[in-house]
Amino acid sequence: MVQSKVPSEPVVRRYDHNPIFTKDDVPYPVATVHNAGMAKHDGRYMMLFRSHRLNGRSVLGLAESKDGFSFRARPEPFMVPATEGIFAEYEEYGVEDPRICFLGGEYLISYSAYSRHGVRIGLAKTHDFESVERVALITQADYRNVVIFPEKFNGMYARLDRPNTGIAPWSIWISYSPDLIHWGDSRVVMRPLPYHWDEMKIGPGATPIRTEAGWLHIYHGVFKTMDGSVYRLGVALHDLRDPSKVLGVSDEWILAPETPWELSGYVHNVVFCCGAIAEEDGTVKIYWGGADTVMNVGVAKISDLVDLCLKKSRPPM
Repeated sequence: MVQSKVPSEPVVRRYDHNPIFTKDDVPYPVATVHNAGMAKHDGRYMMLFRSHRLNGRSVLGLAESKDGFSFRARPEPFMVPATEGIFAEYEEYGVEDPRICFLGGEYLISYSAYSRHGVRIGLAKTHDFESVERVALITQADYRNVVIFPEKFNGMYARLDRPNTGIAPWSIWISYSPDLIHWGDSRVVMRPLPYHWDEMKIGPGATPIRTEAGWLHIYHGVFKTMDGSVYRLGVALHDLRDPSKVLGVSDEWILAPETPWELSGYVHNVVFCCGAIAEEDGTVKIYWGGADTVMNVGVAKISDLVDLCLKKSRPPM
């Protein structure tokens, strides 16, 4: 008699009531909600979400939650494209895909600024999520997906980013700054792996999480198919003292499009993460946009994600 194998539990356990946030939860007209940066402020979960307005351009809204699952949106967007100064020129087409990093007593917000000149990364900050101050445009074109580490290294800020290039596959780089404005000493730390689930391009996802084993980084990887691209999530581990050193990259993805609201929508076959919240019980809430249309959440054990990086690893380069 042949015994069937019992399927193992998924490393990321989807919340039973996904999607947790849709356009119907927003009190102003939008076509989508997705790709939200996340933070915890005064015990409340803050979701800084991207939405397409009905003209197709993006704004950033803000929603709050006591438990990390049920969110309520504020009545107006938190950030809209600037209307004056240099930010107006480079945010003309929208502000997108924010990441939030708590560092030095304030929340740093890195976001994509779109214009006729391409896409650059803008940096803003807030202390209380009541007001926001733009700091600088911190890349040239074309850059996406900047996440800032929540600690300094030898007195320097560090970030992971993804410049667009046609010479080599889209890869993850690290850069350093003395002041959050001027960045350099850049180098490649991770590349896509040929004929792998992330072979087309990779990019930083959520703000890295400090663990005893290293900085845990949730990233996205893209695979091109006959039906278009599939976006999945993977995980990597960076050295605590030298984040340019990658200790391990999980050979397996941790999340792939499976549910109807991930398989079909504004852009089908997409799970895309810009934020995750580490909890005191050793778990992490991972938030992702489904099909560029809705927001979802799942829970994973941080130790399981670290183990994937160290025990089921593939080369970072």
